[in-house]
Parts: sequence; C-alpha cells; structure tokens
Amino acid sequence: MQRRHFLATAAASVLAGCHDAPRTLEGGFAGIDMERGHQLRDLLKAGTLPTPGVVRRAQVLIAGGGVAGLAAARSLRLAGVEDFALLELEDAPGGNSRGGQVAGIACPLGAHYLPVPGDDAREVQDLLEELGLRQRVAGRWQYDERHLCHSPQERLFLEGEWQEGLLPVQGVGEATLAQYRRFAERVQALGKAARFTMPMLKSFDAKRPLAPAHQALDAMTFAAWLDQEGLDDPRLRWYLDYCCRDDYGAGTARVSAWAGIHYFASRHGFHAPGDAAAEDRESVLTWSEGNGWLTQRLAAPLHDGGQLRTACSVLRITEGRHGVEVDAFNHATDSVERWQAQRCIVALPVFMAARVVQSPPAFLREAAQRLSWAPWLVANIHIDAPLADRPGAAPAWDNVLYNDANPGGLGYVDAGHQRLDLRAVLAGPTVLSYYQALGDVPQGREQLATQPWVHWAYATLAALSGPHPDLPRRATRVDITRYGHAMSIPTPGVLGFLGQIGLKPISDKRKQLSNGERVAWLPTPTTARLAFAHSDWSGYSVFEEAFTRGHGAGLAVAR
Repeated sequence: MQRRHFLATAAASVLAGCHDAPRTLEGGFAGIDMERGHQLRDLLKAGTLPTPGVVRRAQVLIAGGGVAGLAAARSLRLAGVEDFALLELEDAPGGNSRGGQVAGIACPLGAHYLPVPGDDAREVQDLLEELGLRQRVAGRWQYDERHLCHSPQERLFLEGEWQEGLLPVQGVGEATLAQYRRFAERVQALGKAARFTMPMLKSFDAKRPLAPAHQALDAMTFAAWLDQEGLDDPRLRWYLDYCCRDDYGAGTARVSAWAGIHYFASRHGFHAPGDAAAEDRESVLTWSEGNGWLTQRLAAPLHDGGQLRTACSVLRITEGRHGVEVDAFNHATDSVERWQAQRCIVALPVFMAARVVQSPPAFLREAAQRLSWAPWLVANIHIDAPLADRPGAAPAWDNVLYNDANPGGLGYVDAGHQRLDLRAVLAGPTVLSYYQALGDVPQGREQLATQPWVHWAYATLAALSGPHPDLPRRATRVDITRYGHAMSIPTPGVLGFLGQIGLKPISDKRKQLSNGERVAWLPTPTTARLAFAHSDWSGYSVFEEAFTRGHGAGLAVAR
C-alpha cells in the first residue's frame, strides 16, 4: 500500500470556492493490490513460468475467492466434500464484496448491499437462513430488522436541496410524470411477455434459451430502445442512466435494452410517483462493511479448515485425462506451487480464465473476446464529525448527486447509518464510501492505474462539497480502492451469446446433500474436469448471480 501525507495547499485550487480550507489529509491506495495483478499478467505474457518447487494434492481445487468461489466452497462442504483448496490472489477473499476499516470504522471496499432475494434466488435465501438473517414466524418469512437498511434509505441532491428517494420528483411537470408512468407501463408489459429472473439463468427455457421478447431487447442498447419508445425526458433518462451505471458499470448508451428492463422487471418493477406501490421501497440488507459481512462468514469455515490459500496467483490450469494440474505463485514465499486434483472450479473472471486455462474451450475463448469490463473506484472518506447539510430530506444511508461533477459518480453511503447507538450517529465520526463507475470514461482503466490517490481523493471531496461545504475540513483520511475489471457490462448481444454456450438447462434431477437438503442441478459451463463459475457468465455482476453460479459449479463437481 502507498501511505503518505499531502499538504492542504496542494489541493487549494481543486477546492476553490469552499468556505472551509482543506486540512492536511492522509490516505492512499487500499484494498486491492493492482501491482500483484499486473505481476501475474506479466508472468503470463512472458510465456515462461517458473518451475514449481512443491507439489500439493486435493480432490477439488477452486481458482478464485470471490463470491462465486466462496459459494462453490460452501456447496462442496454441504455435499460432504472437505478435501479441497481455494486459491485467492489477494490477501483476503471476497472479490468486489470485500469489507475493510478506516480509522477503526468498518466500511465497504466494494458492493455494499443485497436486496431481499425473491423466490428465484432460492440458493441465496437458503444462505440467509443459514446465517440467521431470516426465519419463518407464524408461517411467514421475516428478516432480522437489525440487518435491513434503516430509514431513511436514500435521497437525491437536486437543485440545491435534498429530496427523498432517487427518482427526481422535485419540481417536475406533468410531461415528466407522464413519461414516468409510460415507462412503468412498459416495464410491466415486458415483464408479462417474458420472465425476468434473478439469477438470470433461471429465465432460460430448456427448449428455447432466449424468449423472443428477450432477443429483441438484447439486440439494441437501452438508449436506442428509450428513443424508440419516445422516452426522452431528461430527468427520466438521468435516473435510468444512474441505475445502469450502479448495477452494470456503464450507462444506457452501452448496456442492452434487456439489461435496462431487467434491472426493474427482475426485482421490484418501476413505479411512478403517486403509484401506491411506489411507497413500498425495496428492502435491502446492508452492513457497515457492506457485503463484506457476507463474504467474511462464507470464508470463516475455510479458515478453520485450512482450505483457504490467500496471496496465491493462479498461473496455469491444465486439464488432463486423469486429473487437473494447477500452478500458482505464492506471494508469501515468492515461489511456484503445483496442485494436482481430480476436478477444478474456475471461479475467475472470464478474461483471466481464458489466459490461465491451457487449450481453453471455444466457448471460453469467445466469451473473453465478447465481454467487456467496467473499472470502478471506491473512496472511503473518514470524517471526524457529522457534516453540515443542505435543506430538504434528512441524511440517509444512500446519498446521490444529480449530475455528479465526477464522471460516473454514484454518490456515497454512510457506514455509520446502521448503528443502533443514536448518540454515535448524531455526534461521532464515520466513513462515507463514495462510488465511481468508470465504464463510460475514456481511458478509465488507464487513469485508474496511473493517477495518484490524491487525484481521486480531492476530486471526490470537490464533488461532495456542493451538498456538504464543510467536508474538506471534516475529512481526515481518504483510502482509494481500485478495481480495474470490476464487473462485466451487459452490452447488446451478450445475453444471446451466453444462452448458447452449452449451459445445461435446469432439470428435475435432484441430489441429496449431507445435511439432508435436496437441490435441483443448476446449469454451469463445464468441460470434462473443469466447471466455470463467475458472475461474468451472467453478463453482469451482482451477488445473486455470482453466488448461484458458484453454488451450481460446486454441485456439478461433487456429484
């Protein structure tokens, strides 16, 4: 990690116009070791890998410790398979659902919430039940309110003041409201024409992978579809662009119309102001450390069982007639280890899997060529006291700026919002986690790799100084977490491609696990000895997709 002080005077021009002079700020890069990833890339490009110094064996290997890899490990354990090892590049597992701390305060380093899952996500529901987050009371499922997002949940900074909710309603006229209603009607109609499920693989039909309505939407960008529908209101278009950047890392001009509709139709729909259903906001589970709360609990049994191997970069995966060989660089010992196993779950991003799998199958090569990935940034800002606020809605968990000055800016969440001690909420320090999706930013990945941390830190402070003019004085530290390939972008054609790469449809065949649970097989891309598991195989990155993919891959190799 890089850690150094930066004098306030160096940023004075960046924050010109603020009433409070910036203080001396600490910070640096945290969370993800990009240099380690680049070292792996360079080793692979060189073509000559170091000779392994030790050989280890396991029944199953899992390459990658993100949500999919951790879910695969859990499903192996449920199936009674304990002889496995999980190899993870970073010093801690979790992928883009890691949590961390700034000045002793827990905060997210990536994904920060999980919507209460619907019945299509039964595997995620089972996990939440296992973790004690939901239980059946008087015949109905109830969620532990301590883990549901506290009210107020979200607000939008628009025209100098805060409004409740993120859909712009302040000062909008009848023409805008009419377009809101029109879009709500179209989402509802399309949802009836074809199923939109999360995870998306459960919308595939065994005889016809892609419904005609899905095919038509997958063939164009969301922006083109909105133009075609005559939905051109600036407030509506801003909101839909924000939603796409939030889930997919890029806006309406890049993601497919299928992805744009799926965002709403697979969850809670879209509700115009005045619609009775609009009052019932989607419930979300969240924690101070974000989804790191979930990944830490998924990883805990692997720590205890010695199956988790961190700081291990997978260099090569070779599939043979009688087993799999995996070479991995151990960054702690600065040496290469060879693993031999019967099966391997490749829970790596598709572009990385295509590099390390020797003689990769055609579907993997093509997927690596077709998919594109959005870089992301998370700026965790420690403040020593609550901020001054503009008029309007009260401070919320999720706070978004209309037309954020930073390209791809998505606003911030307050790590202290879930505290039960009201005194700490009102007077204590906290961490604000600001998100920026760079999928639409020219040379976004290059900027992320080359710009110093102060560039991102002070750009963030400047953007948030509009609603919070005292932020430069209150901020004591900013830690920047960078994701060069945070999530795959569901561009036009991606859904159609993923539906035709040999995914086995869900069948009625069932398997009994060691705990007595009976589960249906889930589709997963496989070869004779490899099973591929990552949210990339869904074309976009959310917890439900990654977890279900990993769960299905674990079942596939455990049978």
